This record gives sequence, structure tokens and C-alpha cells, in this order.
Amino acid sequence: MARTAERADLTPVIGLEVHVQLETDTKVFCGCSTDPADDEAPNTRVCPVCLGLPGALPVLNEAAVEAAVKVGKALDADIPEETRFHRKNYYYPDLPKNFQITQYDAPLCADGTLEFSHEGERREVRVRRAHLEEDPGSLRHVREGTQDLDVRTTSVDRADYSLVDYNRAGTPLMEVVTEPDFRDPSEVRAFLEKLEEVLEYLGVFDAARDGSLRIDANLSMVDAAEFDADGGVSDDVLAEANRTEVKNISSHRGAEDALSYERSRQENLIERGKAVAQETRHFNETHGNTVSMRSKETEEDYRYFREADLPPLQVSDWKERIAIPELPDARRERFREEYGLDAESASKLTSRKAVADFYEEVAEAFDPDLAATWVADNLLGELNYRDVPIEDVTDRLDEFTRLVELVAADEVTTKNAEETVLRTMLDEGVGPDEVIEREGLGKADDDAVADAVREAIEENPDAVKDYHAGEGGALNFLVGQVMAKTGGSADPGTVNERLRAELDG
Repeated sequence: MARTAERADLTPVIGLEVHVQLETDTKVFCGCSTDPADDEAPNTRVCPVCLGLPGALPVLNEAAVEAAVKVGKALDADIPEETRFHRKNYYYPDLPKNFQITQYDAPLCADGTLEFSHEGERREVRVRRAHLEEDPGSLRHVREGTQDLDVRTTSVDRADYSLVDYNRAGTPLMEVVTEPDFRDPSEVRAFLEKLEEVLEYLGVFDAARDGSLRIDANLSMVDAAEFDADGGVSDDVLAEANRTEVKNISSHRGAEDALSYERSRQENLIERGKAVAQETRHFNETHGNTVSMRSKETEEDYRYFREADLPPLQVSDWKERIAIPELPDARRERFREEYGLDAESASKLTSRKAVADFYEEVAEAFDPDLAATWVADNLLGELNYRDVPIEDVTDRLDEFTRLVELVAADEVTTKNAEETVLRTMLDEGVGPDEVIEREGLGKADDDAVADAVREAIEENPDAVKDYHAGEGGALNFLVGQVMAKTGGSADPGTVNERLRAELDG
């Protein structure tokens, strides 16, 4: 079925299905490892269960259930007395059983919410359900005449054939399904960033894993007149506005780009009086467009029925028994209250759990503002420039703390510590004392600074004359001369004060 319309004041209505890979040691229904080796060959991390061989029986991984309950608690979702599994039947090459074990009418979590910030305002999105399921395998799309088997560089629409790897089959997933509460692709990106932040704090998710978060997004274009006073839209209106599903988006930015393209594509179709088909489309990250894959399946197409090999799971007491850690918003607020940080610093320092943990270690030994400056501005700035995650330097906390100690004790200038010592530490993997000694960056003593000030004044009479004539640049020139004479080891503020005293005395 397709829809045509005249050009109207159209607004996108977007809902998400976010597939989160849960961090467990083994797969969700078997004992195969979820930790791939760097040199792992295809189809080697498999067994009869995850290959779907006849007679193989699934056994539920308790750690996956615990991780899912933590997510449900973080989303303030309802966790039922009992949950159960179903078979979702469809054929796809990377689904060896021709069905997926998932949850249908009794999900582990339902009716949750997630708050996030978008363009300076707080937004809340309803989470319809979050359920456990198994991941299919993976496909590598190959173009004839090439040796490149990398799915990221060979797109499905250009492939001559595909190779199947079942190593990922059976990895535990949690599918988080939102209500159609988004009205702009940029909101989707902000939501995904917040969701990933919460998942990381829970310790159930590793963003560094390839394919750890994949997004399917549904988008419909709806006439603005159809929205109610609260910005909602009825199910009947959505049913009339055929939705397009964009599959297998792999990043926050990819989701925003895919939905921006899809919004424009549908607007152009409607403007030209053409049909908007209900279909499933693939997002091509290389070209930034979506391409048609197939007509959109309906719920009936999957022929759900109960998974007879897995009995219903009683989870009523799990919510009380399983604790969750302090979440990002709560930690952000605590940082403001406990450490007196401004909103921007608190936000930077809590965006990643590893960053927040690192900061608290430094703040135990130093003034919270000094610690915030060095972690949020200096360290994170250098790491971001190098595209290095904080996890790569957490084992060097003692070295970083020593650098802050040297600055606080006035044994090295802030400028040298920031511009030379820290950068050399990160580039060469050495400690701050070694850098300071090797580069001669120890702070100049008072006598050395006093001598350099007198020499700069004696050697630059024209600059002295300009200073007395009121030219502001003259003092900066003299400061530079003193800093050069001390090899940058003098404190610029102290130099400025001493020069003024000498010149005005």
C-alpha cells in the first residue's frame, strides 16, 4: 500500500528499535565465547546450539537476564512477575535456524522512559518495551573481482554475493523499542548518546565492540495539523502515514544522517504527488542515502509462537535483588553539589564513567576545581586530539596525579606542564619527572627570575620607552624576553608583576 498527498506542513514521526549487545562471557543460549580473537577465522566460535542443528537445546544465560534487568531498572520500566520466549520466524542467510529466539507478548521490561538533553532542553522519550533475544550471524558483502571482504567498505547494493559468518550468532541482545516520540533526526542522535551513556554506567555494554549498538528506525511524515496539543499523534493517523523502516544503522551520527535523508526523500515524493511505500530500506553510509530492500513486514508475517524448549522465567524478585550503580544524571548532580562544579564541567566529567572515576581519584588529592581543569580540559583535550580513549591511560593515574602535584607545588609552570610535559607523557609514555628533568623545565627560582627581568629591561630600552608611553604591547614583549631567558620556566604572571614593579618603581 502506498500514500500520495499534496505538499503540506509535514513533520517526521520517528520511533526506534535499538539492538544493544550485552556484555557477557558466553552467548545467550549456549556456552560459546562472546569474546572474539583478533585473528579469529569465520565460523569457528560456534556449536550445535548457535548453529541451530537438529536436536540442540538452548539453555538461558543468567548473566544476560541480570544485565537486562539492570537496563530495565535504569529505564524505570515495569518488570513483570513472569517473562517468556518466542520464536520469530523468518528466513535470512545469517539466521541458521530460520527463526530467532526472542520475546513477544511478555517482554522482560515494559513502559519505561529515558530523559535526555536536546538543544538545551530536557526531553523524555517513552520506551514501549525492552526484551532479550539472540543475535543472528553476520554477512560480508563481496563484489566480484575484489579481495576486500569487509562489510564496511562493500555495500549490500553493490555486492555480487555475500559470505556468512555465524561466530556472532547467539550473542545476547537487548532490543529497546521506543514509542514514536521523536520529531527530528537530531533528537534521535541525542537520545542514542544518552542511552549509550547509561548502558556504559551499568557495566552491561562496551561501545568499543564492533556492532555493539545497531539501530532500526521507523519514520513517517505526518501533517502538522494531525498532532494533538501535547504533540502526540494517534495510531490511526500513523497507520495512514505509511512508515519506512531504515535497517542496520551502526552509529549515532549514522542514525541522524539516515533519517535526515529519509525525511527529505519522503517530502520530495509527497511534494511531487508520488507514492510513499511501506517498505524496509538499507542505509548506505558511504553514499549517505537509503536504498530499498523489501516491502515492510507486518507482525503477522513473523508467525510468533512459544519457544517450547525454554520454560517461562520467574523474574518478580530480580528487580529488588539486582542493584544498579549511580547513573550519569545522578552523578552529574552530585559532582555539582559535592565538588562545586559548574554545569559544563560536571557534564564533561560524567559523560563517560571512566572519566568520572578518573576525576574522583584526582579530586581526592587536590582542589576539585584544579582537578576538573586538568581532567576535563587538559587531559581530555589531548586525548580527544589523539583519538585515544580514557581507558588507555587509566593505568597511568599515578603519573597524571604527580604532574598535577608538581603544578600545585609550583615546581613547574602551568604553561610548560600543559604544552610540553603532558603532551610528551602521552606521546612517549614517560613520567612527568623524567620530562621535566630532560627538558630542563624545573621552575626558575626567584633570583633567576629577578636577574632575567633586569637583563630584559637593560637590553630593550626602546620597549621600556614604549611602556612608559602607554603602549600595552611593550610589556608583553618584555614578558616574552624574560620567558626566553628562563627557558619558559618562569611563571608568566610573576614575570608580569616583577616587570611592572621594576618599570614603575
